[in-house]
Amino acid sequence: MKLGTRRLTQTIERSGRTMRGSSLKTIALTLSTFAFLGACTLGGESPVLNPYSAARANQLNVGQSGSGNYLAGRYAQKQRDFRVASRMLEKALQDSPKNARLLRSTFLSKLANGDVASSADIAQKIAGTAVRAPIAKLVVFVEAIDKGDLAGAHTVLAKLPNDGFGGFMKPLLQAWVFAGQGRGDDAIAALEPLKTQSGIRVLYELHAALISDVAGNAGAAAKHYKLAGNNAGRSTLRVVQGFGRHLELGGDTSEALALYQAYLRENPDSLVFQPAMKRLAMGEKPTFLATNAVEGVAEALFNIASTMTRQNSAQLALIYGRLSIYLRPDFALAQMLVAGILESMNRYEDAIIIYQSVKSASPLHWSARLRVAGNLEALERDEEAIKLLSLLTKENPTRPGPLVNLGDLLRSNKRFEESIEVYNRAVDILGDFKKRHWTILYSRGISLERSRKWGRAERDFQRALELNPEQPYVLNYLGYSWVDQGINLDRAREMIERAVELRPNDGYIVDSLGWAFYRLGNFKGAVKQLERAVELRSQDPTINDHLGDAYWRVGRYNEARFQWQRALTLKPEPDQVSAIEGKLLQGLGDPKSAEKDG
Repeated sequence: MKLGTRRLTQTIERSGRTMRGSSLKTIALTLSTFAFLGACTLGGESPVLNPYSAARANQLNVGQSGSGNYLAGRYAQKQRDFRVASRMLEKALQDSPKNARLLRSTFLSKLANGDVASSADIAQKIAGTAVRAPIAKLVVFVEAIDKGDLAGAHTVLAKLPNDGFGGFMKPLLQAWVFAGQGRGDDAIAALEPLKTQSGIRVLYELHAALISDVAGNAGAAAKHYKLAGNNAGRSTLRVVQGFGRHLELGGDTSEALALYQAYLRENPDSLVFQPAMKRLAMGEKPTFLATNAVEGVAEALFNIASTMTRQNSAQLALIYGRLSIYLRPDFALAQMLVAGILESMNRYEDAIIIYQSVKSASPLHWSARLRVAGNLEALERDEEAIKLLSLLTKENPTRPGPLVNLGDLLRSNKRFEESIEVYNRAVDILGDFKKRHWTILYSRGISLERSRKWGRAERDFQRALELNPEQPYVLNYLGYSWVDQGINLDRAREMIERAVELRPNDGYIVDSLGWAFYRLGNFKGAVKQLERAVELRSQDPTINDHLGDAYWRVGRYNEARFQWQRALTLKPEPDQVSAIEGKLLQGLGDPKSAEKDG
């Protein structure tokens, strides 16, 4: 294989793995059922506190120095290692129990770590002295709800501020307190402020429907469910689940089935409705989505956590999600959400723990294990991930997802022949390709190309472009491969130029265009593009090597040697080293076609 093609392959493999990693880290967004709230303020409590520098906290044991524990805890908090942060800060708090700032830091770390029970004691202290402290008061409220103390919960709510955090959360919580007290009309009235807040009407309609169901007002519930669907503008999971259960309990099973099938047409990979389909087939009845105040508050916290994830308030979303799980420990959707947030924070081991807590009876259990494999890969525990993915493909051989993930992982480990076999199985299962399936053909094409099966690889790349003609990675890969082989040169250049237009700041793709110019003999054009590629990806050895070659061809010999020398310092592939060293000794000759340095 030519050096340039190998470089491109490695680049695309990295890009492919990055894309897959990104999708893993945004699983919370996929599971989020709402996208309708603006950012909210914390009223003085910040889930991220500016840390002082310290050694990595997760490499430290609790020490004897209060200041040392404090510094280590703050550093761990910055790294979002809330387990270590809470341990270190709690120890520091023992030495300075009256330090209000340390008290808040310890509280927030414990809460983010899911240690709700122990954070509740600290929350009581903060709520008793601070004027606002909405998160601390929320924890006190949740404790009261969990204990069935609705009167106490009502008292806490009265102390919550009405702006920022309280502006949308307080009506929800108050409504469910009233619902728990059997005051259905008061509960609906408590939700009224949400009707006028921009972007959250669907939240009002959903909870009005859930509360109406609890109150036994089926007609009002149906009306609110329909309005929730209309305001969402698309099939949102919790609205469909709530309305479907309402219809099933009312005897409208055919309408419930149609509702579920419509959702599955929009989300064909979803497993969430397997229990509902089984239930309908067996004539069994479900329960309402929320049957009491505890479940209603847990639902509200989950909804807000989903929304905050979309609003880039991940740590606040993590806290809401943790509280939701505290109230409903078997709330699988909330577990998936919290684990996804931890993933987005690169807390892969913590995410694995949450994914593994999803019960085997849940329809999300299989998906949770698939996510565990992704996190194992992120931890570079590839063999464990491959073993788990292989098991999942055997347990559910009709689903292509784990096969694609397994193929990607085998490919990234340069096990190309094995990956091809796995991709083939995924392709056979899919049968009829949709636009989104371009990635499978593209990935298999890479493995085929690396296995020196160019004819089949080329067909996969071309089919991928038929599905998604404007996909820059495929345009780049196929175009570059043609240039490297000296075929279809005009079309190849056009494809790479289009890829650059689509991703102008991708140093690897810009490098491809520069190298295409080089191979076509346009050395000045190559220099222009490769200089920009080096600006974008200054630490890539191959791009620096390419620029050195282009400099030599235009007579800029000293600069060429500098780039080659730099390429060697950037740890190129072993088989590149000797080639670069040879150029440093002998250059590239002085062909008559070489343009002179101007």
